[in-house]
Order: sequence, then structure tokens, then C-alpha cells
Amino acid sequence: MDIAVKHRRTIIDRKLLVEAIEAFAEGEGNVDVLRPKLVQALKTALAEGRAECRRRLEADNASGRETAAGLCYLVDQVIRVLHDFTVTHVYPLQNPTAGERLDLIALGGYGRGELAPGSDVDLLFLLPYKETPWHEQVIEYMLYLLWDLGLKVGHATRSVDDCIRLAKQDNTIATALLEMRWLWGDQALYAELKDRFGRDVVNGHGAAFAEAKLKERDERHRRLGDSRYTVEPNLKEGKGGLRDLHTLWWIAKFVHRVDDAAQLVDKGVLSADEYRRFVKAENFLWDVRCHLHFLTGRPEERLTFDVQPELARRLGYTDHAGTKGVERFMKHYFLFAKDVGVLTRIFCANLEEEARRKPSRLKLLALSRRAKSVEGFLVEGGRIGVTAENQFELAPIDMIRLFEVAQRHELDVHPHALHLITRNLKRIDAALRNDPAANALFLTILTSRKDPETALRRLNEAGVFGRFVPDFGRVVAQMQYDMYHVYTVDEHTIRAIGVLAEIERGILGEDLPLATDIIHKILSRRVLFCAVMIHDIAKGRGGDHSVIGAEVAQRLCPRLGLSAAETETVAWLVRHHLAMSNTAFKRDLSDPKTVHDFADLVQSPERLRLLAVLTVADIRAVGPGIWNGWKGQLLRGLYYETEPLLSGGHASAPKERLNRAKADIGARLKDWKPAEVEAFLRRHAESYLVSTDPACAERHARLMREADREEAPLTLSTRTDRFRCVTEVTLYTADHPGLFARVTGAISVCGASIVDAKIFTTNDGMALDVFTLQDADGGPFDRPERLAKLSTTIEQVLMGRVRPREVLEGRAVPSKRTMNFKVAPRVLIDNNASTRLTVIEVNGRDRAGLLFELTRAIFALNLTIRSAHIATYGERAVDVFYVSDLFGHKIRHGGKLKAIERRLIEVLAPPPPAEAADAAAKPPAKRSAATR
Repeated sequence: MDIAVKHRRTIIDRKLLVEAIEAFAEGEGNVDVLRPKLVQALKTALAEGRAECRRRLEADNASGRETAAGLCYLVDQVIRVLHDFTVTHVYPLQNPTAGERLDLIALGGYGRGELAPGSDVDLLFLLPYKETPWHEQVIEYMLYLLWDLGLKVGHATRSVDDCIRLAKQDNTIATALLEMRWLWGDQALYAELKDRFGRDVVNGHGAAFAEAKLKERDERHRRLGDSRYTVEPNLKEGKGGLRDLHTLWWIAKFVHRVDDAAQLVDKGVLSADEYRRFVKAENFLWDVRCHLHFLTGRPEERLTFDVQPELARRLGYTDHAGTKGVERFMKHYFLFAKDVGVLTRIFCANLEEEARRKPSRLKLLALSRRAKSVEGFLVEGGRIGVTAENQFELAPIDMIRLFEVAQRHELDVHPHALHLITRNLKRIDAALRNDPAANALFLTILTSRKDPETALRRLNEAGVFGRFVPDFGRVVAQMQYDMYHVYTVDEHTIRAIGVLAEIERGILGEDLPLATDIIHKILSRRVLFCAVMIHDIAKGRGGDHSVIGAEVAQRLCPRLGLSAAETETVAWLVRHHLAMSNTAFKRDLSDPKTVHDFADLVQSPERLRLLAVLTVADIRAVGPGIWNGWKGQLLRGLYYETEPLLSGGHASAPKERLNRAKADIGARLKDWKPAEVEAFLRRHAESYLVSTDPACAERHARLMREADREEAPLTLSTRTDRFRCVTEVTLYTADHPGLFARVTGAISVCGASIVDAKIFTTNDGMALDVFTLQDADGGPFDRPERLAKLSTTIEQVLMGRVRPREVLEGRAVPSKRTMNFKVAPRVLIDNNASTRLTVIEVNGRDRAGLLFELTRAIFALNLTIRSAHIATYGERAVDVFYVSDLFGHKIRHGGKLKAIERRLIEVLAPPPPAEAADAAAKPPAKRSAATR
């Protein structure tokens, strides 16, 4: 475990430092005058030593562990010099007694000889008995001076008896002492403590210590999300991070009494290959950690989006073969984190085996009686294992069958079995992949009604999933460098399958009513589960993952035992798995052509059901907070509009739809005179009457009549729909050019997020605009004070008292996290998506005020916005506008279309490098999805 520090004197030369301090100490007898000189000398030595360690890391390619060892050596020498100066010049003892001895002991990571650039220095001031006045003076002087040097010192002052007593009571103290290292002082005290610690604390307590540390680890994992595959992981405390390796090392040191991890090979705990994986994982994590601390200038442990690209560059990862360097770097991180999980299981298996060897014959007999054989496997204590050490060598198919049996009998998998699988993964070869029995077992696991998510995650953690399905193995630990996807591709896929199983069991009926209803009408469960497994399998290959994924489906599904018809359906679903969400979230569902085009793509009710459930599971598994009621409502709306077209029904003729819409609205206004109803209907265009829900039209009618009676210049009405997680704001006022742009500006100023907008103009020149809003967290924008501010702001903007552009300019600074993402500006203009209007889709990096700038630009181009659909995917803004010219027609002139594209690209373009650099220096503004 120890790392030798090379060329130590270039980091710090203690002899020269002592000579310099002694030189000015001899000429000055006043210790108060000496103190500032001592601080300056030690501070300079620390700064120069840290600079040398950083130079070696960044310029000479020194490893992270070499850097940590160098920093540890540097601090060692400073503390030793300080100690000698204190007891020689400040508080000297002429005739010290036996009770006035003092040892300096390094604890924790510092005791292990590893000190990250931002780590604390943990010190134990070890006394023979109780603390004396001299001890108190020396320790206080040293601590204050160490703090003056800028070191973060965690310290304790204890006698040997205190240490032993407290270590027996507290595992944290026992763990710290486990890695104690003599630093300076009376070495006899250290020897006494180490001897007593081994005899009184460690001896006979290995099992209890191991259990406590593993429980502590599990609690830490739960606190941090219990997944090693989140795209902004904590490399120290997170699952698969350094702390997990430390936990294994602490248990090994406590149970097996080793001082070096290499000794675990001799004891049979780890194989030589497993030890190499341990060292490689530790070295990689330390490389990343040291670069991260120096990069951020603080003890940062999270690999956030803003630091990942620079870390990748420093560690030598470059873009190639369609993959970003930062994605390759993070993939390696996740693979190492996965290795840590494998090593943990192996280690636990050995601990259990060790425990089995120690009990008496009577206890072993009882254990053997509790064990039973199930389908060729041994089951003991609710966990399934092997009957022989060479079981997987003789029957490689058992590496898959084990998980199927465990899933069917609802058993956990024994760590020892996982250990043996790890050592036999190479036996999962082409012959096994093409074995019909093996494929049938895998398909059974995938489509089981008994928790397929857990079974597949175990398969993946063991390495079996990626070996048996090599295309899936390519996306194991594959991250997507964006702010939308929370998990790696493999973790997202397994979670999506879990969502599918929960939908089928009815667990999510309240949140996902449509999917819960139609999943039981699907004719082929195998098609659905296979499509979910394959839908993202081609990510990271440089092309369209939907197209490449469909090709993978054509190859893989027959191998798994699906028929030609099933294979074709799976391939279609993978090819078009984004079609339903793109249509629902980006297109105007009140436009009949939108639904007809979607129905032409889907072609059958079965495909519609399959695609709807796949889409819901996919979005739900992206990450916390991604799914909401608004998205659910849009998908349900598209489904219910499309289903009649695919089930033998037909779209009503325009005249029939118009007459039915008028009748439905009139039925809701029974308390109105027939002339009043007719007058309301005459005020609106046919498109409004046909596309507006009768209940909404009724609300609009009553709002408009009340506003007209009161002659109110501006009327605002708000309504919160908690199921859809939105607040609907209806604005009624006299129409005028640029109204929509000004209102979007006012909404942006108030921090609301516009997810949809409908713009109507009555035949008598009044604007009836309906905005669907959410807050920055995806919930309804419904707090009374916010709605009051919104109403006031809209009024002030329309009166010219508030200029949104000026207010939003101060917020247009992207956060450091957002600035690291490159989103190529793109404008798509489609004249075929709607029968009446031109559809403009814009894609760009989200920033404060973007939606306002886009709508202002569209107004300046003499276009009228008829409806808008607004979405944000992490750092990416995707906004769709249905527009017409001033006469209500589509824009068809080629020159005009190019001018629109050119102007909107200018709005979407990121700020120049100089502005971006200035922005990075400013504190990041709180981001709101509202300000697109």
C-alpha cells in the first residue's frame, strides 16, 4: 500500500528548513517575536512543497497516489519541525518526568500515508497518563500555528488507556486507530498503543467490526442515492468510490491482520487478478481526486458536469470515433466503480467462508442441515449458491440459470457464487450465446412478472448481462454528457424495465393511468420487454442510435427466440421509440394533420399501445423529476386522438366537427340566452371552436363576458391542475402587434416556465392567450405571491413600465455547469406538419430570456405566432412555434424562410468567448426553465 516518495528534498528539505529556523532563533530570545518568522518560514515551505507536488502531477504525469504520498511527506516534515521548535524554544523541559512524554500519531487517511490536496490532517496527541500543564501548552501552541498555516487539523488528545477504552465503544475511533502511524515524539507510547490495540480491540472482534463497517457503508449508499451510475458521482463517498475501497481495506486489516493489500493474495482472500483490479481502481480514483482538488481549489469530491471535461483533458482523454473524451473518461470511472462492487462481493464471500470455518462441528452440522438443494443449486439462509467450486466450468449455462432460479424463488444470490461467476465470465462465449436454452432462460428473466429489474441488475453487476448480450455490454457504464440524463445508459435501461414491471403490477396506476390500463391489452409482452431493453442499446456509436438500435434488434431478437413478426415489431419500436414523445411535446395536437401523420406512422392499434407504454417507461426512468402530469396529459391526448383512426374509426369531416363543437359549448352555457351563445361563437374562428375543449371554452366565455361588462383593459385568470402539475393562465385583452413576445417576457421575469401556449384572436380584435406554466422544479406555478407578481408584471410590461429585455439581460449569464455543454443551434422549418401553418422548431442551449428573445425576433420578422410548445431537456431548449404571415397564410417564399432561419440562429448562438469568460467569473445565476 505504501508509495515511496521520489526526490523528497525537492518537495521539502527538512534539514535546510531547520537550519534557517535555528538561525533566526539564535538571534532572538523573544518567542513572541519569533512566532511570525516561524509561521512565514513554514508557510513558504508548505506552499513550495504543494506547488512541486502539483507540478509533478500535472507536468510530469505523477500518479494521484504519488501526489498524495508527497503531500503527506510534506506535512509530516512541517509538523516535525514545528514540534521540535515548540519543545526546544517555546516550552522546553529541563527535567521531564515519565508523565511528560508526548507522541504525535497520524490517523485515518493521513495515517495511511495518503493526503489529498484538500484533505484534513488527523492528529492524535498521545499521552502516557492524564494531560499536564506542559502538554496543554505544547499542544495548544502547535495547533494554533498549524491553523495559521492554513491546515485543516482534526485532533484528539488522549492517553493510551483512553484510546483503548474509546475504541471499544466507538467503531469510528477504532477505524481511525486501525491506520495509526507514528509521526514524532516518544516512540515507546506508540508501540504500547499499537500492541494493546491489537490485543484488546482487534483480537476476537473481527466479525462484529466487519458487520458494523458494512452496515455503515450501506447507510452511506442509501444517503447518496444507492446507485453507482449517477452521472455526477461522488468519488469519495458514493457507491463504488474510494470510501468503499477503504472499507474493504479496514475490514481486511482488522480481520486478517495485514499491513499491505498484497498480503490478501497470500491469504487467499483475493486472486492475483483481483488484487490488480483493486490497485487499478484505487490508482484511478486517486488520480481523479488529486486533479479534482487542485482544479477546484477545495476538497471537492463530486464529479460535477463543470469539472468533468477538464478532468478528462488532464487525464489524457480525447474525442474520437464519435465519442467525446469526457464520456470515455466517465465510462472508465463507472467501470472502475463496478469493479469496486465486484471486489466487495468477493471480499464478503471470503468473510462468510472464513466464518463458516471457525464454528464448532456442532454448529457446522446445524448449518448444513439448514442448507437445501434447489434445481441443482444450494440454498442457505435465503441465498442461492453453487454445489461445487467447478459448477460454472462444467456448465457455463448455470451462470444464467442461477439468476433465473433465484428470481423465480425470490432468493438473493450468495456472494461466493458471484465470486465464481466473476472468475468464469470468459466461459460466456459464442457457443453459449447461440444456445437456445440459454437464450430462453435470459428471455424468461427479462419478461418475468417477478421483479425483472433486480434480476437484470444482478446480471449486470456480475458482468453476465454484457457478456451474454455484447451489444448491451457496449453501453455498460456509458454516460451521456448532458444535464437531462441522470443515469448511465445501462442503468437507465434496467430502471425502465423496472418501471414497466411496476406498471404491469398496477403500482403506478395513479401517476400513469393510461399505461396501466393499456399494458394488459398488449398482445405480446415479449415484444414490449425486448423493445425496452434494446431501445438505447446503440447509444455512443456515433450515428442515430434509433436506426442502429433497430439493426441490433433484427440480429438479437431471433437469437432470443422471437418470431419474425415479433422481431419486426421490436425493430420498429426501437427505430421510432422517440416518435410519440416528439409528437406530443413538440407538435400542436389540436391540428388534425399532426394526429393523421402520427397515425400514418404507427399504422396499428397494437403498435400504438406498445409505443405508448414504452414511451412512458423510457421517460419515467430518465431520472427523478423528469416525468410529470403535464407530459402524461400530452401523451394521453395524442393516444386518444390517434386510437380511433387506427381502430376502424375516422376523423370527423370539418363541418361535422365544427357543428359538434358548437353544440358541446352551447350545452355548457345553458344559463345563457341563445343569442349570447351565438354571439360568443361568432367571435371565434373555426380553429378555436374545433381545437378547444368544451370545458375550457366555457371558462373562456364566462371570463370574456365578465371582462366586457366591466370594460377591463386586461383580464387574467389562473387555474391550477395538480394532476398535470401545471398552472393555466388565461389572458384576455385587446390584441396588438408583439403582445405574445411581451407577455412571454413578463412571465420570464417572474421565473415561471412556459410549457405550452395557445394564441387566439377573436374576430373583433381581442386576444385570448392561454399559457401553461410550471415552476423551475416542474410543479405548478401556484404560490399566491408569485401569481400576484405575475399579474402585476404583465400589466406593467404591457403599459411599458417594465422592459423585460433589460431585466433579463442581468440574468443571461449561464451557470458554470451549463457553459460546459455545447448545443449546436438548429432551426427546422416544416411546411408539411400542418395544413394551415408553418412549423418552426428551434434547438439551442438554454439560457435566461431565450424564449423572450425568440418571440421578439419572430415578431420582428412580421410573423404571427398561433401556438407554441416549449420544452427543456437539461441544458437543451427545444421550442416549437406554429406561425403564419400577417395574412394568416403559410410562409412559402424561399428568401423569407432563409431569413427566418438566419435570424433565429443568431438568437440561439452562444455568447462570444470573451462574454463566456466574463460570465464564468461571475456567480452563477439560479437557472429557471422559464427563461428560454
